[in-house]
Amino acid sequence: MSREDHSTQDKHERLPSAMRDAVDEFARHLSAVENRSVHTVRAYIGDVVALLDHAGQLGCGTLDELDITVLRSWLAKLRTLGAARASLARRAASVRTFSAWAHRAGLLRTDVGAQLASPKAHRELPTVLRSDQAAELVTAPGDEASPVLLRDRAVLELLYATGIRVSELCGLDVADVDRARRVVRVIGKGDKERSVPYGLPAEQAIDDWLRLGRATLAGPDSGDALLLGARGARLQPAVARRIVSGYARAAGLPHISPHGLRHSAATHLLEGGADLRAVQELLGHASLATTQLYTHVSVERLRSAYRQAHPRA
Repeated sequence: MSREDHSTQDKHERLPSAMRDAVDEFARHLSAVENRSVHTVRAYIGDVVALLDHAGQLGCGTLDELDITVLRSWLAKLRTLGAARASLARRAASVRTFSAWAHRAGLLRTDVGAQLASPKAHRELPTVLRSDQAAELVTAPGDEASPVLLRDRAVLELLYATGIRVSELCGLDVADVDRARRVVRVIGKGDKERSVPYGLPAEQAIDDWLRLGRATLAGPDSGDALLLGARGARLQPAVARRIVSGYARAAGLPHISPHGLRHSAATHLLEGGADLRAVQELLGHASLATTQLYTHVSVERLRSAYRQAHPRA
């Protein structure tokens, strides 16, 4: 258990029993009803417990004593302790979700969180590779037919070809790859399913891996997993991250992560003329606003090229 988890547990145990019960029920709701990931549930509960602990220090003994002043003072305290805007925005979102749920459940007379404005998170433009750099990265494992190198080439080609998340990549089973139509069936956030196409280089990498590599690494723990670790179990996201960053470093490329390859794929699609809503569907974004971030990336790259090339820039 991490230090942060220990802190949350200690604060949870200090709460009045009614508040503890409410927190536990909220956690069950997030997991069972909203189907949030374990990571998301942990983050939300940590934020809510921290708020309620702060409320207790201000003299609040029940949930119904929460008001907008308590919520704002909690965020103000975090800000004075140096919390970043992105962190404050996330914590405000956690509290609003909890408040809305507690109001619906009859635990709060009013949805006090609805009055809480979210600190605007500073959104930096994502780092992306140029198309030639991306091509250099995905071919970095070379043509040697060793199982690990074949696996690594399949990882890199699939990440860049599809733009899927690293967790989605590692969750793929062999049956999720429709090699006849060249699409992968992806289970994304909230267990939402989508089909994502891939191109000929990725097809070749997958074919080589399945024909020449997977059987060598497969073992009792492989199950139906498409991609395997060195010991035969399903490839883990941490290993996939090391694969991407390691080959980028070896090739002398900018530091890049699987998420950076996702950014790169989306940007290159838009720069090539792809429709924004089609890219949204491919990436599995719930909101078009998230996908629109990549249009800003393309504009920045265009502006940079203009400044370098135009005689009157």
